[in-house]
Amino acid sequence: MPSAQHPSAPPSDQKFWDEALETQSRAEWNALKLRLLQQHLAHAYQHSAYYQSSFDAAGVHPDQVRCLDDIRRFPFIDKQVLRERQLAVPPFGDLLAVPERDIVYISASSGSTGVPTASPFTAQDFDQWIDYEARQFWSSGLRPEDRYCHSLNFSLFVGGPCVLGAQRLGALSIHAGTVPSERLLAIIRQFQATAIWTTPSYAWYLGETAVKEGIDIRRELNIKRIFVAGEPGGSIPETRQRIEALWGASIYDYYGLSDIFGSCAGMCEEKHGLHWAEDHILVEVLDPESGAPVAEGERGELVLTTLKKVARPMIRFRTGDIVSFTSDPCACGRTSQRMLGVHGRLDDMLIIKGVNVFPSDIEAIARRDHDFSGEYKLIVERDHHLDVLTVEVERAAAYAGADAELAARFARQLQSVTGVSAKVLILPAETLPRATHKAKRVEDRRTGVWG
Repeated sequence: MPSAQHPSAPPSDQKFWDEALETQSRAEWNALKLRLLQQHLAHAYQHSAYYQSSFDAAGVHPDQVRCLDDIRRFPFIDKQVLRERQLAVPPFGDLLAVPERDIVYISASSGSTGVPTASPFTAQDFDQWIDYEARQFWSSGLRPEDRYCHSLNFSLFVGGPCVLGAQRLGALSIHAGTVPSERLLAIIRQFQATAIWTTPSYAWYLGETAVKEGIDIRRELNIKRIFVAGEPGGSIPETRQRIEALWGASIYDYYGLSDIFGSCAGMCEEKHGLHWAEDHILVEVLDPESGAPVAEGERGELVLTTLKKVARPMIRFRTGDIVSFTSDPCACGRTSQRMLGVHGRLDDMLIIKGVNVFPSDIEAIARRDHDFSGEYKLIVERDHHLDVLTVEVERAAAYAGADAELAARFARQLQSVTGVSAKVLILPAETLPRATHKAKRVEDRRTGVWG
């Protein structure tokens, strides 16, 4: 039986967690964000040594904010700033805007790109975060009647506590964590879990593992919804459709980052973009070079400003993620701004003969054509001062045609989509390693790329 429903949860047949908030007009959203922004900037300036110094050096003050566009007068921060300030004023850095005794929880980044950085939360921060997770799960169709299996890492990873959002809406919640695939499949089968959260790569890998173990996914398992995050795949239609076909379940893409909180944008049941938590975060999508806002539908760098997180405000945090967005109302009735997927990262972006290429662009090709297994790898080398891109892509186990024809077909599609020519190597099925967390798709062998 599902757990008792949280008092704040609406009836199961209600479409919205908070209808008045989720369906308000854009003008109302902007008025709310402006009020929260003014309060938040004042809090940061008054209580954080870093922000007071940074704002003063830039010649800006919270009192000068009269409209949302005024945020552009304030300086950026990025991951490097967080690391430097944490090292300068350990253990949390001088962006901190509350006494340490008010901190009840910290997450930490994986440290894959440098020194792990702690992300502190007060009790209020944490509670508001979990309430949003419940709202987001609700928008994706999770209900108190569900059995939800949370298979994300709990070890300092900000995705771990998101399971409490499922509990808050009343779902029976299984804190599985990152157990071996065979064990996870046994848990899913034993408790007939109806929903699970993992990365796109691992959802694919887990499904393949189930098939290899002789499990009839649709008859022996009961998964109806798979929430994915951590990689662009969940918003790449070709990838989402292949995973959905494998599992017979609906895929919902989520986006979050340790420096803000868990998942702060996610797909509703319409699955056309990820709704932002606009009452928690001010979103900018900017040209990485000029810093100017890009038009709706255009790609730019995602820059985020917290609106409520008091422990460590994040003012104009450059995420390095390349995204596009829309403010058009969604067919679900929600009016929040939507992110149209993460196309890649600035540090994953390849510049091949002057053309920007993201792994997500190539993934769409590998997943669209069922003569390929869907697994791929990009290798970039420099030959006589020219960049050379090689794409290794697996053929499907059932493919019986010529590898040369398959390679030529992929190369044509790649040229059409990206404008870049590449050498394509066809590999036998099961050649490339499968990811049990985030897949590593790019091997850049160039030296002195920017020299």
